[in-house]
Amino acid sequence: MSYVQSFPPLAGPDARLLILGSMPSRRSLAEQQYYAHPHNAFWPIMAELFDIEVTAPYAERCAALTAAGVAVWDVLAACTRESSLDSDIVESSIVPNDFAGFLDTHPHIQAIYFNGAKAETSFLKHVLPSLSDPHLAIPRHRRLPSTSPAHAGLRFDAKLAAWQRAIAP
Repeated sequence: MSYVQSFPPLAGPDARLLILGSMPSRRSLAEQQYYAHPHNAFWPIMAELFDIEVTAPYAERCAALTAAGVAVWDVLAACTRESSLDSDIVESSIVPNDFAGFLDTHPHIQAIYFNGAKAETSFLKHVLPSLSDPHLAIPRHRRLPSTSPAHAGLRFDAKLAAWQRAIAP
């Protein structure tokens, strides 16, 4: 088992949308980049949604995404797990990120989206009970299909269509 920690949010001060994952993969943690695995569909989907050059360097993709008003973070600040799979996260080890603090410093967030089931269930269980009324009023949208290559049950075009229906720029 490995103890892993997430990284800071990717967010500009005027962020309007917050996309939450569960915990970065081993590859993402090693590279210190959100969604670094080459087969993860996150960046190709963001490229389609927000007209971002998918082959641009990571810093440029991040800048373009934040310029579009999108913030990216993880529900979990830390946890113990065997592999990169969400199913390997030891539930009793979960430490959630400070969402009250994040939402206080990003008052323009209008919607929260979940990249997969574990992000949504962890948020509902570990974060939601600690939020105050103003933060509870922010619409939370049903989880979207995970962009992870482990979620191979849906092809890219089906994932993209679901994300397009949920997040219309």
